[in-house]
Amino acid sequence: MNARELVKAALNGLPVPRPAVGPLAVHYCARIAGVSLREYTLNPKVLADCVLKYHERFQPDAVWLSADAWVNAQAMGAAVAFPDDHQPLGGTGEPLIRTAADIDRIPAPDPSSQGRWPLMLEAMRRIRAGMGADVFLVGCFDQYPFSLACALMGLERIMLAVNDDLPMVKALLERCADYTVTYACALAKEGADLLSGGASPAALLGPKHYREIALPFEQRVIASIKAATGLPVSLHMCGNATPILADMAQSGADVLELDQRTGMRDACAIIPRQIAIWGNLDPVAVLAQGSPQDVVGAANEFVRTMHAAGHQRYVLSSGCTLAVETPAENLHGLITAAKNYSASASDCSAPAPP
Repeated sequence: MNARELVKAALNGLPVPRPAVGPLAVHYCARIAGVSLREYTLNPKVLADCVLKYHERFQPDAVWLSADAWVNAQAMGAAVAFPDDHQPLGGTGEPLIRTAADIDRIPAPDPSSQGRWPLMLEAMRRIRAGMGADVFLVGCFDQYPFSLACALMGLERIMLAVNDDLPMVKALLERCADYTVTYACALAKEGADLLSGGASPAALLGPKHYREIALPFEQRVIASIKAATGLPVSLHMCGNATPILADMAQSGADVLELDQRTGMRDACAIIPRQIAIWGNLDPVAVLAQGSPQDVVGAANEFVRTMHAAGHQRYVLSSGCTLAVETPAENLHGLITAAKNYSASASDCSAPAPP
């Protein structure tokens, strides 16, 4: 069973010899390759080479294609900039959407021409070609509609508009959904095995508004992507997602990506077993600031919790993107420990030094 087969089996709840492991390595790939985030973000060959070098060094079962959380917003016309060469690309603070008329000015999505979409799709092609067919490749389609709308309007404005002008918010979510689905389907054509998007600002709505406003568009996006591609779809939520986990489980997502603030015992009690969990080691306190032994201990706790709950569909990972300062020995520890897993002991074993 190669790495790609292992992850697919784990996500489908089939018997696997050990836990699949796939940390969310994004800007970390640029750091270990010694290139600036500007180069990583704007040059598809550099981005692909960084991911390939990361995989060659650490040998995870799954790798990620991602650049930042502004790919779709930029494609829609949002102004973006680098604070400096070593900081991620982000918004300038100037909202693209102020009025309903601004929504009408957003063009129809075209993956071949808008923003960095062509660059990201080329990077995906290069990564898949470099990896071959043996490694599981996650294509991050950036943001789900409400999160994308926050980038376009600004968080404070959209939160006020939820109460003051909900029809305008929903009209923007419609346009955001079109972009999200278009980008996801384009990534699928270039070789992705799983399509993942972030929805973290939606949690700020609270359970009632999340259920009424954000969730229906997540459901629509997920259903459209799955119908068009036949691929599994993942939903990423930062922070403590426990209050909305039951609603997230109704999104249609095949995988829920949860960070360290969501307790796994609670999550396993809420999330149906047919939905996979991807997570959820603390990327800062454990992976960046802990020792290799701390990493192995956290990995063991996660695996034991999954097994105790009878939740067989999971991938061992950081709960969110790896901090760029994560020591190589800690990441090596996580991945090697999973590969040295002992089913008889229900343990990930301590890794040998890298």
